[in-house]
Amino acid sequence: MNRFPNFLLMLVVLILAAVPAACRRDRASENSSPPALPKAPERSAAAVTSYADVVARISDAVVTVRSESTVRAPRRFPFSNDPLFREFFGDLFGGPSQPRLERGLGSGVIVTEGGYILTNHHVVDGADEIRVEMSENHSYKAKIVGSDPPTDLAVLKVDADNLPVLRLGNSDQVRVGDVVLAIGNPFGVGKTVTAGIISAKERSTGMGAGTFESFLQTDAPINRGNSGGALVNTAGDLIGINSQIVSTSGAGGNVGIGFAVPSNMARQVAEQLIKSGNVRRGKLGVQIRSVDQNIAANLGLDAAKGAIVSSVEAGSPAQRAGIRQYDVIIQLNGKDVEDSNQLRNRIAALQPGTEVTLTVVREGQRQQVRVKLSELSEESGRASSAQGDDRSGDGHARLGIRVAPLTPDLAAQIGVPRNAQGVVIIDVDPTGPSGQAGLREGDLIQEVNRQPIRSIADLQNALQRSGNRPALLLVRRQASQFLVTVQP
Repeated sequence: MNRFPNFLLMLVVLILAAVPAACRRDRASENSSPPALPKAPERSAAAVTSYADVVARISDAVVTVRSESTVRAPRRFPFSNDPLFREFFGDLFGGPSQPRLERGLGSGVIVTEGGYILTNHHVVDGADEIRVEMSENHSYKAKIVGSDPPTDLAVLKVDADNLPVLRLGNSDQVRVGDVVLAIGNPFGVGKTVTAGIISAKERSTGMGAGTFESFLQTDAPINRGNSGGALVNTAGDLIGINSQIVSTSGAGGNVGIGFAVPSNMARQVAEQLIKSGNVRRGKLGVQIRSVDQNIAANLGLDAAKGAIVSSVEAGSPAQRAGIRQYDVIIQLNGKDVEDSNQLRNRIAALQPGTEVTLTVVREGQRQQVRVKLSELSEESGRASSAQGDDRSGDGHARLGIRVAPLTPDLAAQIGVPRNAQGVVIIDVDPTGPSGQAGLREGDLIQEVNRQPIRSIADLQNALQRSGNRPALLLVRRQASQFLVTVQP
């Protein structure tokens, strides 16, 4: 009779003991549940809906540049102007050539109250007369103070005072994604403002005559006539001079890719042009190319960054300082070098006589070299089918080329010194590795993976040692040398 109450008592004790455990399990279950996803912070509903105040403040400093040049058409026949010839043949072979007038259109930016105006070199190149049109129908005759084809910049001067000015900003502080406005006179329709963002920095297009390119790329619509106009940020500072567009039409219509000379480069060039009418640039005296993944792998570098030295000019500052072929320049004055274009621009921005410190990687070891720059000449700035035995074994056949030993006659044909060493490419498969890398007939292969090539056997052995790794070739093309990687 007493067992039943005892059983009830034990049941009550078990239930009471289970309740805290269940509570603990519930709390543990709550603690192990996934956390709530973070919410975006509350933002103000207010947004920029107009740049009218910025445009109103700066647009008067952007002008239209019109140029005129007289072009004489070539004679249709070399003796067509000779009196005796014309006595017999009259105008049968064409009379005297008649000159024609060519007109150009572009834009410009007033940078001083005294009438100095920045524009593009190609806007005023060869012009006999230049006129600058400002707001309120004011027009001034302009003269060229100086022009710099390597950067496609020019400075004009008009006789006027108290002009509106567009202040130059710091283009180094521009970030990809920043909102920008482009102002100019596209197609001659009148002053026009477009908006976009900075799409990229330090672009090199190779589309123009410019040697020193470090463009800001933008998707702000730029068209013919915008050249020389302003690219500004939302504070109204000039951050670039519009210079080039990528277009798929002959009319030069915008497809969302435009390029502007950064304001820091424009400032440096303009100040020299205003002061002396020309631009002086530092010279290192090397031929370089950017380090890509293949070169980095071949040389055992940590990253595909920097500029590798293809050749060193005799008697140049680089040679005097001990710079060698295959040195990889990774820093200039303690600042990292990303690629060859950046290094070339930064050296050129320095004055002749400037001493710089280069950090180079040589044989896997870092070292610093002090160099005193000389002056870059205009010519140096612009420069920055053979017969033979067919002995193409499996080695260089893997590169898609046929080569021949270098003979004195062959050296004369391809424009290299008679005492040069290497093997000559006499045929290139355009779809093969070498053709894809840009090699062509007449190129002289001098080294493979830093090993001198004096014969076809040397080339075969070097390529066999390279295996499936990309081969680093030192190639001579007439007077210049360059490095190229070819993947067998």
